[in-house]
Amino acid sequence: MKRITLLMLFLQGAVLLLQAQPGPMFQWSKEGSGTYQMQKDGIAYMPCNGEASTLKVPVSLMTPAGSKEPLDVQSFQFYQQDSRVLLFTNTRRVWRYETKGDYWVLDLNTKKLRQLGKGRPASSLMFAKISPDGKNAAYVSEHNIYVEDLNTGAIKALTTNGNRHFINGTFDWVYEEELDCRDGFRWSPDSKSIAYWQLDATKTRDFLMINNTDSIYSFTIPVEYPVAGQDPSACRVGVVNIQTARTNWMNVPGDPRQHYIPRMEWIPNSNELIIQQLNRRQNESKIMVCRADNGATRTIYTEKDAAWIDTKGTWDDTGIRGWDFLPDGKSFLWLSEEDGWRHIYHVSLTNNTVKLLTPGNYDVIKLLRADEATNAIYFLASPDNPVQQYLYKVPMTGGPAEKLTPAAFSGTNKYEMSPNSLWTYHSLSTWKLYRPLNEFINLKEAPAVSKKMEEGLTKFANPAKNLEYVQVTTVDGVKMDGFMVRPTNFDPSKKYPVIFTVYGGPAAATTLDSWHVGRDRLYKGNMADDGYVYVSFDNRGTPLPKGREWRKAIYQKIGVIDTRDQAMAAKALMEKYSFIDSSRTLIWGWSGGGTMTLNLLCQYPGVFKSGVSIAPVTNLLTYDNIYQERYTGLPQEDMEAYKKGSPVSYAEHMEGNLLMIQGTGDDNVHYQNSEMMLNALIKYNKQLQFMAYPNRSHSISEGEGTDEHLSTLFTNFVRTHCAPGAR
Repeated sequence: MKRITLLMLFLQGAVLLLQAQPGPMFQWSKEGSGTYQMQKDGIAYMPCNGEASTLKVPVSLMTPAGSKEPLDVQSFQFYQQDSRVLLFTNTRRVWRYETKGDYWVLDLNTKKLRQLGKGRPASSLMFAKISPDGKNAAYVSEHNIYVEDLNTGAIKALTTNGNRHFINGTFDWVYEEELDCRDGFRWSPDSKSIAYWQLDATKTRDFLMINNTDSIYSFTIPVEYPVAGQDPSACRVGVVNIQTARTNWMNVPGDPRQHYIPRMEWIPNSNELIIQQLNRRQNESKIMVCRADNGATRTIYTEKDAAWIDTKGTWDDTGIRGWDFLPDGKSFLWLSEEDGWRHIYHVSLTNNTVKLLTPGNYDVIKLLRADEATNAIYFLASPDNPVQQYLYKVPMTGGPAEKLTPAAFSGTNKYEMSPNSLWTYHSLSTWKLYRPLNEFINLKEAPAVSKKMEEGLTKFANPAKNLEYVQVTTVDGVKMDGFMVRPTNFDPSKKYPVIFTVYGGPAAATTLDSWHVGRDRLYKGNMADDGYVYVSFDNRGTPLPKGREWRKAIYQKIGVIDTRDQAMAAKALMEKYSFIDSSRTLIWGWSGGGTMTLNLLCQYPGVFKSGVSIAPVTNLLTYDNIYQERYTGLPQEDMEAYKKGSPVSYAEHMEGNLLMIQGTGDDNVHYQNSEMMLNALIKYNKQLQFMAYPNRSHSISEGEGTDEHLSTLFTNFVRTHCAPGAR
């Protein structure tokens, strides 16, 4: 039900720095004043100040002995003062990303290139990392952790009991999907041991997807998938000694099948771990310190919420980015909504004190870093406009926020900061530009405006003047922000059809001010030129920086409050603007947006005359436990909330023209959702159009001709049931 692919990211208004795949071809140099980037002739060092680049790793050094072709490198990582580089190649996708493949180590001093894991199956290594002392590498292969001596090539298995249901050093489907957990082990600071997660999914039932097209006899594809109400995988954290291969397990209190451990790291320069534990309902979070030698555990910080508590991934984009320790190694920064807004807190390991650092009625969108040299904490926020984003700082001791982004850069600003200097990669995306702008800047000079960015504001200005941000207040008193694209050659005296695009879930917002907002990738042509009004609103529950109450109003009311917000916003918009033709209205969405589309047609029949629902969850009981229980509660205790939020419960009341679309190989929102909804609609003689894409996943992107077919199907339905043009 979340954004998953590049297509979904495009549709929902997210902005990518480089690419969706983790491990982009971009890495800060050790001193922090330049980056390494992959080019055709190898890996180049690019100074941030604009000086000429130099070739750090020529492609000839990435060519294995006896091969005529260099490695096809997916990503790379430098180690040991940038004298060694780890190369990731021959990659394979694991659910969302290509996290499985082959690893090679290149020593830039000796010019020697050698492959890790010789003897292991091809493309089976995951998350390889070189130890801090540079003597060993560790990696996961076939659910076990291995350590390899970089001098001798000797390989030792540190775990031996791993299989598809018993997982060491990585995660099951649902941890990866809902908690952004993939890389599941960490080298100790002294290089003598490795901390890792172990998940026991042996009691998790497989969901069986069926493949009917790749052989004469169909076959099933099993996915360990715990639906709402089913126990999670048992989870524990251990520390294994690389010499003895003996594991000490951390004594984390509670039932390992009734909790989650979404975050774990080593405390700097110590023999202790720090972990986050969430209870099954995800409304109580505990930060714990664990001794690696004997597993003794103590809780240093507890947080509770009447709804749910977001994990670190919520304010750190995706993936585990590490713990935000301060330079003293005895305290760290943490984000919490305890006072009703998402703020940065200072948490001490020594005396367990917690101090608010960013007071005020605004949300911290993302914590970037704390810099001791400038005595500042840098973060992203937008106190005055929820669809935009800017750089701010506060003193290390806390205080009022100071805006650093220049006023000229109105829109969504992203900053990727060097870990060892004040150089940062700045990108600006806004609907006023037809492509993003980017630059390397030094925050010592902030908020200075560079000539390059100034010129870009004019050079790449979007000539289209027909997009505007609008706000409506519903009959329930809810103020909702949205955008509206008016038709080309707009005549206010005429009536125009309106198309609403919707997501509406807690994973993404559709209205963010970005260069592609207001464009629809599925539509063949230009909606504005064809005479459509194109609209989107973000309801309560969407992740806008509008405070805790806005985001968590949907708790145990998902599918109810959010659906009503969208219906009432549509009514308010049509009442406010007389040029909108209420007889030609269409709503469409993907994943959570597909669910919203069905709920709107069924719960509020007549508001929208037509709808396109792609990959929808039609019965909340079918979706995974971590996601659905976070927002809806436990089915054993909160079944009514599940029924009220499910479109299948309202099939009897569906009105309008409906096109439903789903891939039969969707491992995220299973195809059974469409069949359940079809069954209910058939029962009540509700006619509709349905398209199944064989073996396509949640993105419906695989297979020759799929994109063209989907786009044509969507466009034809829109033009047929929501006729274009003014009347």
